[in-house]
Amino acid sequence: MTSDVGVLINTAIAILAIVVLIVRFRVNPVISLVVGSLYLGLVSKLGLDKTVETITQGFGDIMAEVGLLIAFGVLMGSILQELGAIERLVKHLLSLFGPKRLPYSMALTIATLLQSIYLDVLLVISAPLARSAAKRIGPLGNARMATALAIGLECGIVLMVPGVGALALSALLHVPLGKMLVWGLVLIIPTVIIAIAIMTFLFRRGFWKPEFDEQAVIGETVVVEADEKEAVTVAASTGSATSTQAPRRTGTSGSAGSAGSAGGAGDATGSIDDERGTTRQPPLIVLFVPLLAALLLIGFGAIAEAADWENKVVGLISDPVVALLVGLVGTCLIGRSAMGQPRVEKAIARGFKESGQILILTAVGGSLAAVVAAGGLGDILRGYFSANTVAPLLLVWVMAAALHVAVGSVTISAITAAGILAPIAPALGLDPVLIALAAGSGSLFAVHVTSNTFWLLQALMGQTTRGTLKSCTIGVSVASVVAIILLMPISLLF
Repeated sequence: MTSDVGVLINTAIAILAIVVLIVRFRVNPVISLVVGSLYLGLVSKLGLDKTVETITQGFGDIMAEVGLLIAFGVLMGSILQELGAIERLVKHLLSLFGPKRLPYSMALTIATLLQSIYLDVLLVISAPLARSAAKRIGPLGNARMATALAIGLECGIVLMVPGVGALALSALLHVPLGKMLVWGLVLIIPTVIIAIAIMTFLFRRGFWKPEFDEQAVIGETVVVEADEKEAVTVAASTGSATSTQAPRRTGTSGSAGSAGSAGGAGDATGSIDDERGTTRQPPLIVLFVPLLAALLLIGFGAIAEAADWENKVVGLISDPVVALLVGLVGTCLIGRSAMGQPRVEKAIARGFKESGQILILTAVGGSLAAVVAAGGLGDILRGYFSANTVAPLLLVWVMAAALHVAVGSVTISAITAAGILAPIAPALGLDPVLIALAAGSGSLFAVHVTSNTFWLLQALMGQTTRGTLKSCTIGVSVASVVAIILLMPISLLF
């Protein structure tokens, strides 16, 4: 019993050390997770002999499962970005659904379809368009569009394939990717709709105060023109509050900057537009056919598996690696036809830069999971948790939420929570896909000032810190709570 207590204490110390390194000393999350894994291995029964071997094996196992999936997804998203597909899609949604329904349609599209595009890049591209459209919605347009963006972006990361968090959760908890796609889709659609409806209700009841929650904008040049030109200079025109409060990430960071190839929102769209006048633009649906085909193949494979229909050809083409490869090849061919091979190669090179940190972060999450499992934590916790544990899904949600409040990163908290929970998944008596979705839902709770998304949203949507706490922090937290509430009855189907 004493040794059990020691394992629990050392695991707690390792998790706390990871949080402190990331939050207090601003050590890169990859390094922090490896240091925490190393400590936990050395003080557990792994000792000096097996610690490094377990860390590297856990790293390799996760890379084998999702490495190609993440790379293919990011490359596909990078080409779609270069094609200007997102700008065209938002304008199409605006004309199709009208400004009043745009928050719902845009959030659902971002959450379910555009997760192959790196989050910071997607936000930098879509926020100026959302801000322009907000003027047509009315006085609450800015609040509603910012909230819709935040909810769509963050939910998509952890609940929808091929979101980075969803891929990592499925790998760590050994959930078939097709199954994660199908049930993630079932959960994310009502979650996004209900969360936006709740926030809209609150805004209309006086929760949003434009005079306090929106910054005075001088010389704003965000426009939406028929020729699809976007002058994205919001971050530079949101007032002095942004420069003093927010990290200067829009244009200098490795994530947003490199992903836009361009250091900033202006380059992310301006370079495309400069060349777009001489390129043939295919119909919008054609741009997304390869991505949609890939997702449909993965989903079809999950349905075939659930129906116990075994066919080697179906198994091959519905395998996530093959399906996403088909999507990537199709996107490359469309890109080559529309804008030429040099720009496709440029987009692929940018995609490789974006995927590096994502791949390593996901893989070191696997290292932590392997060390936690090998250290005996799962065997100990099985004695405390069982299928009869009160609200086991809520327990998973609370753990992920607590980690997110401490760390401030949706992806890191989801991966860390999954690493801890993987060894005790059988003891909880739950299907692993439910644990993955509960961990993803919990990791959405309280997106706050340690998140890069928070500051990018504030700068690009022209909000004060107080306003962003409402649109982003409270908005995504509402989605987190809605998701776990919806997941409870869904679990009865298993």
